[in-house]
Amino acid sequence: MRGRPNLYGMARRLPRIDRAAVVAELREIGARLRLSGENPFRARAYEGGADAVENLSDAELARRVAAGTLTDVPGIGAALAGVITESAERGESQIAARLRAAAPAAVLELAQVRGISPERARRLHDALGVGGIDDLEAAARAGRVRAVKGFGAKSEAAILTAIAAYRDRAAAVRVIDARATAEALAAFVRRQPRITGAEVAGEVRGWQESVGELTVVGTVAAPSDVAGALDRVAGFPPLARVESRGPEHLVGRLADGLRVRVRLAPESRRGVALIEETGPAAHVDRLRAEARARGLDWSSLAGDEAALYRRLGWPEVPPEARGWFTPGPRVERGGIGPAKSSPDVRGILPGFLSDPLADLVTQADIRGAVHCHTDESDGRHTLAQMARAAEARGLEYLTVTDHSPAASYAGGLTVDRLRRQWDEMARVQETVRVRLLRGTESDILADGALDYPDAVLEQLDVIIASIHGRFRMDARAMTSRLLAAMRLPVFKIWGHPLGRLVLRRPPIACDVEAVLDAVAGARAAIEISGDPYRLDLPPALIPAARDRGIRFVISTDAHAIGDLDNLEYGLAMARRGGVRRDEVLNALPADAFREAVHP
Repeated sequence: MRGRPNLYGMARRLPRIDRAAVVAELREIGARLRLSGENPFRARAYEGGADAVENLSDAELARRVAAGTLTDVPGIGAALAGVITESAERGESQIAARLRAAAPAAVLELAQVRGISPERARRLHDALGVGGIDDLEAAARAGRVRAVKGFGAKSEAAILTAIAAYRDRAAAVRVIDARATAEALAAFVRRQPRITGAEVAGEVRGWQESVGELTVVGTVAAPSDVAGALDRVAGFPPLARVESRGPEHLVGRLADGLRVRVRLAPESRRGVALIEETGPAAHVDRLRAEARARGLDWSSLAGDEAALYRRLGWPEVPPEARGWFTPGPRVERGGIGPAKSSPDVRGILPGFLSDPLADLVTQADIRGAVHCHTDESDGRHTLAQMARAAEARGLEYLTVTDHSPAASYAGGLTVDRLRRQWDEMARVQETVRVRLLRGTESDILADGALDYPDAVLEQLDVIIASIHGRFRMDARAMTSRLLAAMRLPVFKIWGHPLGRLVLRRPPIACDVEAVLDAVAGARAAIEISGDPYRLDLPPALIPAARDRGIRFVISTDAHAIGDLDNLEYGLAMARRGGVRRDEVLNALPADAFREAVHP
């Protein structure tokens, strides 16, 4: 973003605080309290505290801890402020230490399985010596569970069924959840003696929408330091068990079932280790092939990633672009079948780019926050608060796009309320520099119509057209609905296009290719939503839209001040799809943006 000011000028002189580690500890405390049968409101307080800390910047957290003003943050009371301060300053709070001692990580893991209460988990752990879910499964299959007091053959069979269901549920987590834990793991690794540094790698670094494994690469001064350092890494508190270990790595599971991989390498091989652990495999294979072609031994190449790319004659490829970028006169992607009815969002569609890295959209290119809500509908903050927050982030404009009447569950605005909001926007505009643009997130109704009269839509600056209901229409009906909406003569931005919620709700069933064709031939653009629970349009479908010359907005879908920072997620998805700055409408100045999207 342009000219983002330093809101806290003294931040550099404040002690460094690992915000991600604090957030991870608060979430762990909440989870442990729930599993121990504590008052659920107490657990919820810690989970809410984690959300509140997550919405602070590193600098603001440090400033508030130092000044003792954490209680000024909504959702943080005096007791919670004390826990946060302890965690921030000492690396572990007393309550976290007490809960960890009372219930080992293995017991916490067992209690994640449906039907196993914390008390029953403790009984199984003590009676059978099981160290986690894998051990419990083996014990159940061997008929040992039925011998424990309070269990029987039926309980044993039920446990095996519940473990299978648990594994299906715990196979992956959303990237927003994975990032906090991965950063906490990297911080823990970094603090261990003889370890000189640690970075998050793998799926988190590549900005995958969902993550099945947390990967961290650490470095040591000498190869002889690796074994002892791995022993200490195995003490990461949320780690339930270590499943395997090699000369440079260990693999384990957290209490919630998420897989963890930590690799330690000598400083001299930092670049090779980080590239290999970031992936994807096809990109690493091409680099190895390039090294062989130049007569180089890949595994012995020294230096950081930038040095390795230079040595091989490649530009340094950002982690989120490594899934598609290959140097050469043309950049080719592997193909998948036509995206009909329910698209496979894991594949990569065909498309070509020339000189793709130089013009990839960046945060510095984005001038306006698009798709923002206030407390007039389902947002948490007022228009004035959202405007000041956007201005503080150095943005030039903010689109105010509260819900339309059909979204009654979200406080959708009637025409009268919408007009009163315009009056409020005029008053607030006199107090801020950021440009406020009139907008709506209008529901696409079942027949494809938009949820305001044309006379109202024409008075808006921007229309986000989204589906919020009737997601289960069959593919033919849904396609007709979308085609009708896209072909309306007003300019509209197709909001969170496929309606998916990552790991919770699949994409709508429709003929994506036909709808993209309609968007390309209409007055329309497509949203790349930075809402970390949506991340929609999926990156795998972005190249198909680009090939049709469709333009995008990279949005925040902000429902609170902290959500304005969702932009980084939207940018990552856009960059994974190869989007360049001249394809992004909100990279335009305010007047040009309004002219481009005006109904």
